[in-house]
Amino acid sequence: MFPSFLPPDVENLTEPTSIALAQRIQRQGIPTPLRDEAIVTSFVRDGSGDPPILLLHGFDSSLFEFRRLLPLLSPSFETWALDLLGFGFGDRPVGLPTPAAIKTHLHSFWQEAIARPVILVGVSMGGAAAIDFTLSYPDAVDRLVLVDSAGFAKAPVMSRFLFPPLGYWATEFLRNPRVRQKISEQAYYDRTFASVDAAVCAALHLKMPGWSEATISFTKSGGYGFLRDKIGRIEKDTLVLWGDRDRIIGVKDATRFEEEIAGSKLIWIPECGHVPHLEKPRETARHIVNFSGRAIEASDF
Repeated sequence: MFPSFLPPDVENLTEPTSIALAQRIQRQGIPTPLRDEAIVTSFVRDGSGDPPILLLHGFDSSLFEFRRLLPLLSPSFETWALDLLGFGFGDRPVGLPTPAAIKTHLHSFWQEAIARPVILVGVSMGGAAAIDFTLSYPDAVDRLVLVDSAGFAKAPVMSRFLFPPLGYWATEFLRNPRVRQKISEQAYYDRTFASVDAAVCAALHLKMPGWSEATISFTKSGGYGFLRDKIGRIEKDTLVLWGDRDRIIGVKDATRFEEEIAGSKLIWIPECGHVPHLEKPRETARHIVNFSGRAIEASDF
């Protein structure tokens, strides 16, 4: 039985991990300083054990990115996968999906639901969100994990094309199933992972109200282009995980993160593209567990 707020296409999921995650998605109103009304926020929580792990997805995506990773972490840790403000299956308040609003909403969610320092795991754009959050709220973060992370790039290329009516055309182009399939195939080293089930997971959030408007609002904000000069200020233990065949961001930024963040550790995921948490989830989980600081046997991953 799937939650009623998910689009009807959820019935087209075929892989057990995707179905199981969809069945566990919850929504809760989170009070924030951003507006008077609580912001309905979608998330999955599973497992127990400190420190908790909080997973942040990438651009134009959702917590479905963690359908394979979360079940590997939750037997040993309280594990959360969260839809960032303006993405996924929660509210999309008009004009609010900006980095500043995402950070404020994330902190409000952390205060309301977790309220203990977390191992913060950010993938792609979620890595940039994790960096911004860590710099602003260091007491909320125990350790930081960046997986093929954004952060060094300037404003998103698409932002140049988002004035009317091109904003609508740009998002309709991004909505096109063939375009999304090509992006999916580029994200993996082994393109067989770009399956029918993966396509359903990657497109479900497009059917939620306000997707186009929120995507335009976030992109026009400039995204996380302001971070590049701040990355060296991170003072948390940081693990950088990177697919050695990343065709989305490339591989140069992996060593830049290692060089900029004092005491960080870079681990390459071999024969893997931009999404190790999907393409090599066991290896990704093993590295996160080993980095956690807890004496947990990770040999089964």
